[in-house]
This record gives sequence, structure tokens and C-alpha cells, in this order.
Amino acid sequence: MDVSGKKAVVFGGTSGIGLATARQLAELGAEVIAISRDPSKAGAPGPGISLRQGDVRDREGLTATLAALAPYDILISAATGGERAFGPFLEMDLDGYQASFDKLWGYANVVRLGAGHLSDNGAIVLVSGYPARSTEVGMIALGSVGAAVEAFARYVAREIAPRRINVVSPGFIDTPLFALQGAERAEMIAESTAGQPIARAGTADEVAQAIVFAVHNDFVTGTTIDVEGGVLLT
Repeated sequence: MDVSGKKAVVFGGTSGIGLATARQLAELGAEVIAISRDPSKAGAPGPGISLRQGDVRDREGLTATLAALAPYDILISAATGGERAFGPFLEMDLDGYQASFDKLWGYANVVRLGAGHLSDNGAIVLVSGYPARSTEVGMIALGSVGAAVEAFARYVAREIAPRRINVVSPGFIDTPLFALQGAERAEMIAESTAGQPIARAGTADEVAQAIVFAVHNDFVTGTTIDVEGGVLLT
């Protein structure tokens, strides 16, 4: 797909990976609408990007938003959906574990309500995460949700063809999602990535490049693209 002149809708597109993706698509000539619960996080997003408020968990609002923006060629969701639970499962608050699946429900809403407005050669990209295929202690909520997202895309791919759907799975990425700053942030990143073959955090732009690849390449569907510094090898 040549994205120049195409319309792209990016949920979670006002910070981190979503904003980096919106900017890369806009630089390639796409008309980008970046949507999140708090569009002000984007600041000045750059030329070619317009901002809109929306919540992927609000089906009624999402239905109206997608209908108003239709038709479009690219549909991306990097929205986290809500809170995320961490820690060993046998010590985990089950409400927190259940709430972590808001990410999956948000993605399901976006695809179910949005695919019908997508052009016939359009592309959908979702974002999971490396815990989907790792067994790191304390990551069971993230892993369960990520694995569900990846399976969801594989099953949906046949149903929506010739439109395409893929998943990009990041590793440890340095984004505003982490609240720590300064020396504490640097120490946390160093400790978290020390055992990787590429011993550093990834950037939002590196993940966005994979998302743009999944949009560009018309022969890729139903698959997961890893951008994780080799953490799955450890």
C-alpha cells in the first residue's frame, strides 16, 4: 500500500507508540486522525495529523466516531484500554486481572465496529507485547491479554480478507507509559534490558516502523511482527 493520500485512523495515537506511528504515516503523506481519551497528551502532533477524543471501550461513541470518519484505508489501535495488573497470579487481585483485558475488548470493538468502513485493500494493525510468548514471572496478565490479541488477529484475518490484519509485538520500550524519571528511570531500564541480546530499551519510532511495514506490505496478514531486542531468546 502506498499510504500517500490515504486516510489513517490511529487509536491511542496521541502518545508513545501510537503518536510515533501517526507521525510516520503523516510524513509519508497520509491523512491521520489520532484518537485517545486525552488528545492533549499529543501537544502539537505535527502536520497531517488531527486530534479527536474517544474511548475504545465506549461502543456507542466508537460507532459514531468511526461512521463519521468513514471511509478510511488504515485502522490502527495502540490503545492500552485501561489499567494493567502485575505480579504473581496466586497473589493477584482478580478484578485487576479481569480489568487488564480491557485492552482486548477495546481492540475487539475497534475491529468489529471499524472493519466495515475500511477500503477493500485496507489494513488493520494492533499492538500486543512480548509477554504474550514469554514466561516471565509477574507478567501473567500482560501475557494472557497479549496472547489473546495475537490469536484474535489470526482468526479474524480469514474473515475480513482481502482486508488485512496484523499485530506488532514490542519488547521493553521507553515510552511515557513509565512514570519514573531521571536516574530511577535509567536504572529501571538498564535492569530490565540487561539480559537481552540488544541490551537497551527500544524506541517508539522503532515499533512504529514495524507498524508502518505491516500497513505497506500487501502480502502480510494474520501474523505477529516482533520488535523486542531479542528478549524472547532469553
